[in-house]
Amino acid sequence: MISPARQAAYQVLRAVATGRQDLPAALARSRTRLTDPRDTALVAEIATGTLRWRGALDHLIAWAARRPLDRLDAEVLDILRLSLYQLLHLDRVPAPAVVDEAVQLTRRSGKQSAASLVNAVLRGLIRARQALPLPPRPSLTGDQPAPGTPEEAAALDYLSITQSHPRWLAARWLSRLGFAAAEQWVRFNNTPAPMTLRVNTLVTSAAALTRELAEAGVEVRDSSWAPDALVVEHGNPLRATSVPSDRYLVQSEASQLVGLFTGAAAGERVLDACAAPGGKTIVIANLMRNTGLLIASDRRERRVALLRTTLRQAGVAAHLVTLDMLAPVPFDPSRAWFDRLLLDVPCTGLGTLRRDPDIRWRRTEQDVRDSAARQRAMLHHAAEAVRPGGLLIYATCSSEPEENDEVIEAFLDEHPEFALEDARLDPVPPDGCRRTLDARGCLRTSPSMHQLEAFFAARLRRRL
Repeated sequence: MISPARQAAYQVLRAVATGRQDLPAALARSRTRLTDPRDTALVAEIATGTLRWRGALDHLIAWAARRPLDRLDAEVLDILRLSLYQLLHLDRVPAPAVVDEAVQLTRRSGKQSAASLVNAVLRGLIRARQALPLPPRPSLTGDQPAPGTPEEAAALDYLSITQSHPRWLAARWLSRLGFAAAEQWVRFNNTPAPMTLRVNTLVTSAAALTRELAEAGVEVRDSSWAPDALVVEHGNPLRATSVPSDRYLVQSEASQLVGLFTGAAAGERVLDACAAPGGKTIVIANLMRNTGLLIASDRRERRVALLRTTLRQAGVAAHLVTLDMLAPVPFDPSRAWFDRLLLDVPCTGLGTLRRDPDIRWRRTEQDVRDSAARQRAMLHHAAEAVRPGGLLIYATCSSEPEENDEVIEAFLDEHPEFALEDARLDPVPPDGCRRTLDARGCLRTSPSMHQLEAFFAARLRRRL
């Protein structure tokens, strides 16, 4: 009999592989079909871990099957991946039981003829477990191997196969950062992320929430980066029904820093232009103390509906509108009047691979270029709504220069009425923000430098 969790994990992987859903959406759907919290946790562990280590798993499967992966049915390949992940990274189920369930799952998926192959591949890998043919960590003569050399190839084999990242992305990071930082980066992405909470200071404090969570059996510690952020060390606050849901939201530390980087203040007029699901909007509302005028928008009605639910639950006073920042904004440019505008643009998400491992296999280099083109257009339109003397804050969760620095440089070339503001000169940014500022005063979090996801934000001041 196939366990409900493994059946559900297989369905999650198929949904992601076929493009029907991304990983968070597929996991959310799986939770509606399972009643045991232990099963939902196991589904998340298997599906997320399988996608995180897919590069190494595929290499081993091709070796054991003695054939290219494109000669395996997609359903069979996902069954082999999730089963091999369990064999290599989980120890709660005996290896023979994993193999037996894999064979049963193959038959149930309509691939009866592949059952013997699945059995043979997995048993072969069990026998080779102590000497798996994965590229070793290279011995380099320097931190930056010369292009086209065997040293570079060895480094890329290790980063892309053993550490399970797309080769094109590993090559970018190796070239830009050097081997040591690139290795730190991929290892960071392969480490499960802790749950981080943002305290809703409109209704409580970090100290009070910490006490409430402790009474519910959830242990947290203060973040070393974002004020009013708590890192969960034990327990699951989402199951702590005694703690009202308006007290906090789940949000990464780097994402919280971007919201704080806006510097929004009480009484201002602020537009959060790409706001869904609403985490940064809540940070801004906390900074504004629910005063002034806060407008939050997104381009699709369903995203605005999600935003409305999130903000209502948090007690945030904001006006919601539907805006497509790829088109001119529906504000009179001659009467532009926002004090601050946060443009947290849709991007490749390559800075969030630790939390969203499916992204690493869904993105291409062309996606980086396509995203950058859209981001330049959105930034141009956002500029029309910022008053003279106001701030336009551009943000991404991408690691790549094309979506960050190059977008800013292109914008400044086309918009001499704006200047890049050095946030290091701001006397009051939170310490966590200050410690992540680069040489030009932009916020730039880094796995290799800060052990945070890679986010970027720049302040663009409109001249008076």
